[in-house]
Amino acid sequence: MKIEININNNSKCIEINPSETLYEVLHRCGVTSVKKACGTSSCGICTVLLDGRPIPSCSFLAAKADGHHITTIEGVQEEANSLGALMNGEGAVQCGFCTPGFLLTVIAMKKELSNPDEQQIKNYLVGNLCRCTGYEGQLRAVKRYMGVSK
Repeated sequence: MKIEININNNSKCIEINPSETLYEVLHRCGVTSVKKACGTSSCGICTVLLDGRPIPSCSFLAAKADGHHITTIEGVQEEANSLGALMNGEGAVQCGFCTPGFLLTVIAMKKELSNPDEQQIKNYLVGNLCRCTGYEGQLRAVKRYMGVSK
């Protein structure tokens, strides 16, 4: 079956197998920044933005993306660089495997929530796992990025 999707502002008509995940299709299209870890939507590593909202691409059927806009880390470079610099400054990046999915989730959060408190930030990030950090550096960086002083 054919689907039409927009990947980082590039329209594509792609032949897919109905059982393929969005992660598989993105990789077939050469988008290798999207990583896969759990394969069950539990870790956030494979996060992409579907029409601006974070979704797990490892379990999202590509057929459901037909007609939608997909954003990967390449599509938000300026914002990602800004947030990434804050995370580095807080010692919140170690191996970097989870970083693209985490950054995309935070970028989406900034567009959705205004002046969130710490608990709202934690709730929004609940599906993003990091095996290297203790999350405190990430939380400090996110609060700075969001302009939250609390």
